[in-house]
Amino acid sequence: MPKATWNGAVLAESDRCEVVEGNYYFPPDAIRAEYFQPSETHTTCPWKGIASYYSIAVDGQVNKDAAWYYPQTKDAAKNIEGYIAFWRGVKVEA
Repeated sequence: MPKATWNGAVLAESDRCEVVEGNYYFPPDAIRAEYFQPSETHTTCPWKGIASYYSIAVDGQVNKDAAWYYPQTKDAAKNIEGYIAFWRGVKVEA
C-alpha cells in the first residue's frame, strides 16, 4: 500500500492512489491532516489546472510547500481532483 513519510511521520497511506507523471496522488481521506498547513503558493499546469500547496509540519520542523493538490482540475485530470501529491524530501513508497 503506498505510504508517504517525512521526518519519521506517516503523512498519508492508501491503496486508492492515482499515479500521474510518476507522482502518487493520495485521496483526501488518506492524509493525516494534523501535519498539513495551508500555503499561499499556487502554480499552473497546462493540462491539470491550478495547484494549491500545503506545508508539512512534524515535530516543530516545517517542509514548505511539500504537498500539492488540484482543488478543481481540467477535464483531463478529473481522476486526481482533490488528491494530494508530495515532493521536497517526502518519501513515497509503494
